[in-house]
Amino acid sequence: MKAAFPLAALALALGAITGALVLPAALRSTDNHSLAGATPSGWSEVPWPFPADQFGRGKAYQCGAADCGTPVTLYVRAKIGFCNCATGVADDAELERIGDLELLGGKSEALGDGRAIAVAWMKGRSRPYALVNPSLPGESALSVGYNDRCDAIVATAVMQHDRPRDAEPAVIEFLNGPTVMRWAEVTLGL
Repeated sequence: MKAAFPLAALALALGAITGALVLPAALRSTDNHSLAGATPSGWSEVPWPFPADQFGRGKAYQCGAADCGTPVTLYVRAKIGFCNCATGVADDAELERIGDLELLGGKSEALGDGRAIAVAWMKGRSRPYALVNPSLPGESALSVGYNDRCDAIVATAVMQHDRPRDAEPAVIEFLNGPTVMRWAEVTLGL
């Protein structure tokens, strides 16, 4: 009988250790999808219009005025190892450095300061811009960047009016949705 107690205690201890190692990963995966919620209506994937560069091609989506308040085209891609590992996308300077506004051609002018955003477990920033002579149709853009350790995901939302913050809730909701989150997990190797 004395031998059974230490074996049972050892089994419980091993179970607790295994649970402590496995459970956080399981919760993180579950949390990603529960934070993501249902796929927002109105978004559909369209072809990536830009040539490949050092960061490769990304994903492109469109949302109509009925669902997003205005037609919005969203370009999303990963920049592996390109983010500040120590601070992430913590300020407007880092968002400018990692952002993809140059893909649009022409010039861009910030319409105000950026602000903190969250996409699932990742933190980052968004900032509105006016577009001057872009190569793709659009009057303004919302630049979004967020990171998982040293890897960044950048998103650029382009719209036809001069109030890009109006589209921000729909953009952030879609970035948090299962379509983009599944892509992000695969792309970032999570």
